[in-house]
Amino acid sequence: MALKKQELFQKRRLRVRNKLRAMSNGRPRLSVHRSSKNISVQVIDDVKGVTLASASTLEKDFGLVGKNNVEAAAKIGAAIAERAKAAGVEEVVFDRGGFIFHGKVKALADAAREGGLKF
Repeated sequence: MALKKQELFQKRRLRVRNKLRAMSNGRPRLSVHRSSKNISVQVIDDVKGVTLASASTLEKDFGLVGKNNVEAAAKIGAAIAERAKAAGVEEVVFDRGGFIFHGKVKALADAAREGGLKF
């Protein structure tokens, strides 16, 4: 029986998340969510269950509302690196969710690395 596209995405997302749990060693998780219109990212401390920093194209001060392209992803990656450093986070594990590490997700990760986050 063929699986639906959403079911395959959920399986990929859980597989990635379980592998990250095994190798995180208490580091916060940099979680990426990409929709058809926006992209958002959070730095999450799974031990305490709190969000330490976040950035999204939905924020008005970026001027990227409704934009979901590689340039917007790079700006969000730089912003999350800056906000995470302000929150005292230097090292994270990258949680791409069920998304393929390519295009916008890769641009976000590269910009976060250039901003000083280590993963």
